[in-house]
Amino acid sequence: MTVTLLLALMAFAFVSSITPGPNNLMLMASGANFGFKRSIPHMLGISVGFVAMTTIVGLVLMQIFDAYPVAYTVLRYASAAYLLYLAYRIARAAPPGEGAKSGKPFSFLQAAAFQWVNPKAWTMAINAMTQFAPDHSPLSIFLVAAIFGLVNLPSVSTWTLMGTQIRRFLTRPARLHAFNITMALLLIASMIPVWLPH
Repeated sequence: MTVTLLLALMAFAFVSSITPGPNNLMLMASGANFGFKRSIPHMLGISVGFVAMTTIVGLVLMQIFDAYPVAYTVLRYASAAYLLYLAYRIARAAPPGEGAKSGKPFSFLQAAAFQWVNPKAWTMAINAMTQFAPDHSPLSIFLVAAIFGLVNLPSVSTWTLMGTQIRRFLTRPARLHAFNITMALLLIASMIPVWLPH
């Protein structure tokens, strides 16, 4: 991979990781509802899970999607249904004091597994492999995954920090309820770009 292509990959990884999407919106909600420390497993699960997913997409799944395009369509509908469920959960999240008792943030494994039903993660992984590892060579695939691994964690941590800063303004139940409803609606809206014609 040339230096120019490597820089382009790093820019793509950064922009796609830092912009709003299901992972980042859920981390912002987690930071607001549970704080930064309790959200660390969620952040790590996203980063490690996405690197693993990207690697598997490049090594195996791109060939399957090329051979059976309907598999990707089924995946998109299943992902959309699960995101609607998560939006419902966020909208009904308890206040910070109650959340510590009645709710809990995503675990490492839950966050890692979530990447497999996250439409933005699928779009990122497939676009990255198509643009930066078109030969599907293991070296190119591992390089793409490694770049995402370096860029992703600092990016998603930013959203959790924003959530923790907002937390101080969410002490009133009405404010927290409005915030969680907003996050749920934004989570649903984050699916729109994935469903628009390319």
